[in-house]
Amino acid sequence: MQSLLLVEDNSRDLDLALSALEPYLDSCAVETVPDGVEALAYLRREGVWEDRVGDDPALVLMDLKLPRVSGLELLSEIRRTPRIAAVPVVALTSSRELRDVRRCYELGINAFLVKPIGFEELSELLSVVATFWLRLNRRPSGIKAVRA
Repeated sequence: MQSLLLVEDNSRDLDLALSALEPYLDSCAVETVPDGVEALAYLRREGVWEDRVGDDPALVLMDLKLPRVSGLELLSEIRRTPRIAAVPVVALTSSRELRDVRRCYELGINAFLVKPIGFEELSELLSVVATFWLRLNRRPSGIKAVRA
């Protein structure tokens, strides 16, 4: 079964995202972590995640404004780590700052999405994201990317 790693520190936004992703839960496991430190531990299989089974997530969906390690720092670390560098990462953030968009793409983000205000719009957006990344997109298992 595929998995999606959702990195979100705001409990309201997390609950909304999980509700919006509910139709995909039969074919995808959603793991949630509240910050970049926990996300890196999950991806690197460290600490409480040391014995997790399965492939790397089919998608990391993350906020940018995270405690301890920001979304930009998390993205940078993912792309610098050869074993997880190819994991698709999508920013789902309230930031509309052009500098955030530019920096994310410089660091290798796969998509930059602005959180809609209403649940219906968020649900529609996450449906499109989940359909593409979890159902349509294909990637080999255990891929290792080399970054120049």
